[in-house]
Amino acid sequence: MKWNELHEDACPVARGLSVIGDRWTMLVVRDCFMGIRRFDQMQQRLGITRHVLADRLRKLEADGVLRREAYQERPLRYEYRLTDKGKALYPILVTLIDWANTNMPVEGGPSVVLTSRATQDPIRPKLIDAETGEEITTRSVLAVPNADQSD
Repeated sequence: MKWNELHEDACPVARGLSVIGDRWTMLVVRDCFMGIRRFDQMQQRLGITRHVLADRLRKLEADGVLRREAYQERPLRYEYRLTDKGKALYPILVTLIDWANTNMPVEGGPSVVLTSRATQDPIRPKLIDAETGEEITTRSVLAVPNADQSD
């Protein structure tokens, strides 16, 4: 399987990674969720080269995760905003934060704590089935090949 062909793969994990599987992409998406929308702000915060950041932003725009909006005419400058497709990545980001805080703790405690907007209390994400409310774990759910898909 070639990296640049993952977006066409039958495997949903491969297709998902074709969009967010590079080491900078989720950091760019994270910054967008944190309200950082302008190229220079992203570059400064991430410490990424201009070339690599421009490439990631173009790819996220082409994949429909971000959209560019002009915020200045002369010189023409853009900011990057999450689309609905981009906003749908939020549960993945929150789950990754929780996973890293739990499984890869740092001295001094986590730099990000997930909290409820309503109560300001710390929260822990939990993946559940929308139909039954059953928690999704390795013991409760199997990922099985779709019999309707033929190779």
